[in-house]
Amino acid sequence: MAQDGTARAAATDLDAAQRRTVLVLVLAQAVGAVGITIGIATASLLARDISGREGLAGLTQTFQVLGAAAASYLLARVMARSGRRIGLTTGYLLGALGAVLAVLAGAVGSMTLLLLGALLLGSTTAANSGARYAATDLARDELRARSLATVVWATTVGAVAGPNLSGPAGRLARSLGVPALTGPFLVGSLGMLLAALVVTLLLRPDPLLLARDHAAAAAGPAGATTPGGTSWGRVGEALRERPVLVAAIAGLAGSHAAMVAVMVMTPLHMEHGGASLEIIGVVISVHVLGMFAFSPLVGWLADRWGRPRVLALGAGVLLAALLLAALSPAGSSPQIFGGLFLLGLGWSCGTVASSTLVAEHAPLDARADVQGVADLVMNTSAAAAGALAGVVVSLAGYPALALGSVVLVAVVAGAAVAAHRATRAGAEVPGRVAA
Repeated sequence: MAQDGTARAAATDLDAAQRRTVLVLVLAQAVGAVGITIGIATASLLARDISGREGLAGLTQTFQVLGAAAASYLLARVMARSGRRIGLTTGYLLGALGAVLAVLAGAVGSMTLLLLGALLLGSTTAANSGARYAATDLARDELRARSLATVVWATTVGAVAGPNLSGPAGRLARSLGVPALTGPFLVGSLGMLLAALVVTLLLRPDPLLLARDHAAAAAGPAGATTPGGTSWGRVGEALRERPVLVAAIAGLAGSHAAMVAVMVMTPLHMEHGGASLEIIGVVISVHVLGMFAFSPLVGWLADRWGRPRVLALGAGVLLAALLLAALSPAGSSPQIFGGLFLLGLGWSCGTVASSTLVAEHAPLDARADVQGVADLVMNTSAAAAGALAGVVVSLAGYPALALGSVVLVAVVAGAAVAAHRATRAGAEVPGRVAA
C-alpha cells in the first residue's frame, strides 16, 4: 500500500511538472515566434535587393532552413547532455545574433553577411522545434499529441502578429537609417531575446532531466544505466529496431519541404502582380494561422484517431493547397489566400502527427538524439526544396513549383501508410517513457 501511495504521489508530481513545463513553453513560443516569423514576408525581397537577382531570392530562407538543420542536431546534443533549458536558451540567443547580422547586411549591402545571419536565425527555428518535443517529456500517452500541439499552437500569438508588423518595422528601420526590409529582423531579435529569458528563468525543473531521474528511480539500481555508444549509434539502433520512426521522419520531412518550397516563393509571386508589402504580410499571416492556430484540434484528433490517420489527412490537405496555389494568378487573389491557409493546415497535421510518433517511439536513452536527427532530416529536405524553388520559379513559374511539390505530398502519404502498418502490427509499443 505504501508503495502504491508513493507511486501515486510521484505521478501527481510529474503531472504538475508537466503542466508547468507546457505553460512556460507556451509563453516562450508566443514571444519567440515573433522573432522567427516577422521576417518571412521580407526575407526573399531583401535577398533579391542585395543580390540584384530574383533567382537568388530564396537563398535567405534556404540558408535559414540549413541553419535550422545543423542546429537541430547540435542543440539536441546539448539537450542530451545538459537538458532542454540550456539547449533552448542557446538556440534563441544564436537566432537573435543572426537577426542582428541580417540588419547589418541590409545596411552595408552584403549578401554574405545576410546568409550568415540566416544560418544563425535557423537556431531559433531549431529551438522552437525542440520546444515541442520538450512538451512530451513528461506527458501521459493519452495526452502526448495534445501537449505537443499546445506548444505548437502557442506560436500563433507571435507568428500571426509577426508578419503584420512588417510595415511598422520597416518604418522603424527607415527612421534609424537602415533599409526598410531590415526592420522585421530588428524587431525579431528582441522577441528571441525575450524567449531566451523566459526559458532560462522559468523552465525549472528541466523536463528531460526529470524524466530521466524518474525512469532511473522507477527501474532501481539495476535499471539506472548510462547510455552506451555514440549518439549516431544510438539513433541507428533505434531506427533499426523501430521502423515506425523511419516513417515518422519521412512524413515530417515531406510535410515541411512541401510547405517551405511554396511558401518561400509566394511573396515574389504576389509582388509580380503588384501586391503591396502589407497584403503580402496578411497572406503570410493567414498561412501561419493555418500552421499553428488549429494545432490543438489536430493534436486531439491525433490522440483520438491515431497519428497515422492524421498524417494521411495532412497529405490530403497539402494536395488541395498545392492545387489552389497552382491556380492563383500573380498578385493578390482568393486562390493564394486559400492555398496558403491550407498549406499551413496540412503542415500542421503532418508535423503534429509525425512529431508525436517520434516523441513516443524514441527510447529514453536516445530521445534527444533521435529527435535531433528527425529535425535535421526535416530541415535539410526543406532547405533543398527551398533552393530548388527559386530555380523552378525563374525557369517555369510559380504554378509549376506548386504542381511539382505534389511529389513531396506523395512521400507524406506513403509515410502515413507505413506508420499505420507498423503501429497496427504491434511492432512499436509506446508506453509512458517517463513512468
